[in-house]
Amino acid sequence: MNACAVIPGLDVAGAIGGVVAGVRAVGLPSLVVDDGSRDGTGAVAASAGAAVLRHDRNRGKGAAIRSGVAWARARGHDAVVLLDGDGQHDPAEIPPLLEAARDAEVVIGCRLGDVRTMPWTRRLTNRTSSRFVSWVARRRIRDTQSGFRVMRGAALDLLPDRLDRYDLESEWLVRAGRRGLRFAEVPVRTIYGPPSRYRPLRDTLRIVAVVLRHL
Repeated sequence: MNACAVIPGLDVAGAIGGVVAGVRAVGLPSLVVDDGSRDGTGAVAASAGAAVLRHDRNRGKGAAIRSGVAWARARGHDAVVLLDGDGQHDPAEIPPLLEAARDAEVVIGCRLGDVRTMPWTRRLTNRTSSRFVSWVARRRIRDTQSGFRVMRGAALDLLPDRLDRYDLESEWLVRAGRRGLRFAEVPVRTIYGPPSRYRPLRDTLRIVAVVLRHL
């Protein structure tokens, strides 16, 4: 498995250096997709040792993931570790995800073992969206909104060529589930620092639209 970490980030200059250093510590190359930041995120990431791909304007997390996966595949990587650039995912937890990926094309870092630090709005929207996405994906997925995941092999071929926001991640899981790919879930810590850019109403409605398209 030839894996690369793809890290979307928007205005995360204060955290991205530590995230890149953590990825390097577990032996992975990393690409930071600077999604139109105005605070020097890309420069900090490059100084920390990451390759940097910059969007000239904010296009959304889904668009950043799509750019990052295309970059990684063009360089021969057959697996992508996705994690956020704001420090809410601990790179030290990557090795168990990669180990699980030996037997699965989709591995999700599941945060639901201890949700006491998760804001109640996120807990509610996460549980609701996970139920509906699991239903249309035809398999139980406990944490469909986790951005900490490994996608490899055939799963990379199912990356949506549209959808620019958080709904891309749900659509990707639905496609993989309906195609019959193997899934695994690995417990990870729930870490919350700066406020999430996930907009509970608007982004949840986008995920509902994903579900409706597959009915």
